[in-house]
Amino acid sequence: MKTWGWEMDEHLPEEPKCILLGAPHTSIMDFVAAYFYYEAIGGHALCMIKKELFFFPLGILVRAMGGIPVDRSHPSAVVRSVIREMESREHFHLAIAPEGTRKPVARWKSGYHLIARQAGIPVYLGYFDWKRKRIGCGQKVELTDDAVADTRRIQQIYESMDLGGLHPEKYRTH
Repeated sequence: MKTWGWEMDEHLPEEPKCILLGAPHTSIMDFVAAYFYYEAIGGHALCMIKKELFFFPLGILVRAMGGIPVDRSHPSAVVRSVIREMESREHFHLAIAPEGTRKPVARWKSGYHLIARQAGIPVYLGYFDWKRKRIGCGQKVELTDDAVADTRRIQQIYESMDLGGLHPEKYRTH
């Protein structure tokens, strides 16, 4: 990452299990940058990716990079399966794009909140700033029982960071 001119926040979350939000998510290259970053600082994160990307031969590469196929047409089943997978492992850093898509959206998904609250794990505000070529795990946030309010607060934090997506026109924070 440094060779490519990126400035990296080199701290890993100390918890063996956590959720790493990733924003702004405007390109498939966000996954690639995040993968190389996390591996460079000594971590290995998993990432939920739509099942449609797991075709041969791309699926082999996506799995090797920590991709977990999800069927987005059944959100409650996704949450249950992710929690089961998390419980079966000692180490589980799960990267999630809260926007849920690479298109501009005003309302972020709250599945990360449900997973974190049900599993009792922390959430970090990971970021990839293509404008300044900065990447990191970000700050840890405490969640409440109110997913809507927490997501709104998290969006405000991201907005205050003035991040630039690879495709800036695809990123909305409000």
